[in-house]
Amino acid sequence: MQKLGLNQSLSQKLSPQQIQLIKLLQVPTAELDARIEEELEINPALEEGKEESSEEGDNESEDEFDNADEFEEGKDDLDVDDYLRDDDLGGYKMQGDGSSGNDDDREMPIPMFSTLSESLGTQLGFLGLNERQTLIGQQLIGSIDNDGYIRRDLEAIVNDLAFSQNIETNAEEVVNLLHRIQQFDPPGIAARTLQECLLLQLDRRDHSNPAVNNAIKILDEHFEEFTKKHYDKIQKRLDISDEQLKEAVKVITRLNPKPGDSSSGDIRTQFLIPDFLLTNNNGKLELTLNSRNAPELKISRSYAEMLDTYDKSNKKDKGIRETVTFVKQKLDAAKWFIDAIKQRQQTLLKTMNAIVQFQYDFFLEGDESKLRPMILKDIASRIDMDISTVSRVANSKSVQTEFGIYPLKYFFSEGIATDSGEDVSSREVKFILKEFIDNEDKHTPLSDDKLEKMLNEKGYNIARRTVAKYREQLNIPVARLRKEL
Repeated sequence: MQKLGLNQSLSQKLSPQQIQLIKLLQVPTAELDARIEEELEINPALEEGKEESSEEGDNESEDEFDNADEFEEGKDDLDVDDYLRDDDLGGYKMQGDGSSGNDDDREMPIPMFSTLSESLGTQLGFLGLNERQTLIGQQLIGSIDNDGYIRRDLEAIVNDLAFSQNIETNAEEVVNLLHRIQQFDPPGIAARTLQECLLLQLDRRDHSNPAVNNAIKILDEHFEEFTKKHYDKIQKRLDISDEQLKEAVKVITRLNPKPGDSSSGDIRTQFLIPDFLLTNNNGKLELTLNSRNAPELKISRSYAEMLDTYDKSNKKDKGIRETVTFVKQKLDAAKWFIDAIKQRQQTLLKTMNAIVQFQYDFFLEGDESKLRPMILKDIASRIDMDISTVSRVANSKSVQTEFGIYPLKYFFSEGIATDSGEDVSSREVKFILKEFIDNEDKHTPLSDDKLEKMLNEKGYNIARRTVAKYREQLNIPVARLRKEL
């Protein structure tokens, strides 16, 4: 028998406005323009530009933010005055890089590039193939990865041709055509392995050069020993001198292991746009938001007046009520979005100011040894916000200093104990570790055990496994692979 019961429970849910703020907080400056353009397209009540001044608006400072930390829930009552007040909308313009807004409207020429596939397809047309061979060649070109390799099994390509193109072929025919494609530019394209890629490039070199011939022998007959840098074994088996081995290795190291990357077809230059600008004014650090972080947005005056007009009309008419509801929803959404942008600016500045104060010595001189151990919790406690909020701010954000542009994540690091009992940043330890490796004798590179002892002698209490972890984070290979002739 079924029983009915009534239970009470408490739960926390994010409002749509809070969700909107969280999403905006994660967006870096480079993507903020696109997000605003998207909102402008879907909401006609939101407009770009400075709000028209009024008696109330003139009394407000343009460079001050409101102190509200949370959104106010929209009221059920229809209050047109909420959308006509200028003081709720002012204060978005921040000091930035001084660039004019008209710069973004200037028409810029867009360079035209051909993709890697298009370039290979053009070269395929020069072979004078019949229709069947052309389709097989196009299938092979379509199987080439972005770095220029064909990693699919040839039997799988044969099956693809049978199912998609209704072409019955075999691996031998596909290989023959593959060898012709491998003669295309860039050299080494359509290789199936790194060894094949390098040999394809060497085939185009001057074979009368002894260094090229030795390089071909090394890659063809002793590739595994070469990858492990067992140069003594290679030298003994090929019976060549130290100088001959050195010249051959130099030829190999100048080859391109990723020929597909040399094509500019799918590559576009990415520019890092800093979110914060930090300047040193006679020993005083001044932090500002990038001007792109402070867009000028306003409520559409025509929509606000439209709502005012409808509010004074006959509210019993169903069509008018639906229109009023629609207009009010758009105005609410526009006001919430402007508030979210404003609170985004507040949170960004508040968090970055705390980071600057915590790492003040570093920002004054740019000396990495001055970086202090700092975790998300340190900043969260200073600004009285949740750790997740600090994490969202630090993610994909950067600051421009007089020493370069740094991602905010760069300043967060663990602490390492020293003999004196003080904690130093793991960033400092990595910096010293890199110095040791940069200055080592490349003929006899330092092992992790030796690096551990050298760091311990400097007073850093660090284990060998931690040395290995930091070395891997710096993308530095083990000692054997750092060995040079």
